Amino acid sequence: MITELAVVALVVAITGAALAAYAVHRVTRPARRRTGREEIPADLEALREEVQALRADAGETLRHLASVRYDAFGDMGGQMSWSLALLDDSGDGIVLTSIHGRSDSRTYAKNVTAWTCDQQLSPEETDAIGAARPRR
Repeated sequence: MITELAVVALVVAITGAALAAYAVHRVTRPARRRTGREEIPADLEALREEVQALRADAGETLRHLASVRYDAFGDMGGQMSWSLALLDDSGDGIVLTSIHGRSDSRTYAKNVTAWTCDQQLSPEETDAIGAARPRR
């Protein structure tokens, strides 16, 4: 559910930025600037700069998400325990784990830097970080 919400939020943000850029283009129509080979509208240059800034900002967002559900104890069913990795492009972020037992639940948070963690990770936490890491 968190993954779906993050994806929807990212799509809405990108769509909003594209619509805003289109609206600015339609309203202002600034003078064109001539380069060595071609004539480039000034608003196109501004849009290129804005796209570069958005790409830099997107690299620092927690956009690599993955969750792993599992049974923490053999006598329990329903895969009520989970680990969730929330990471940016450089692998920095957090892994959250909730262990569900018969009488209680415990939640843990561990910092992740460059796709690794200083604390010992459970196999499920390692799987969540691996699933969040983009394939190249």
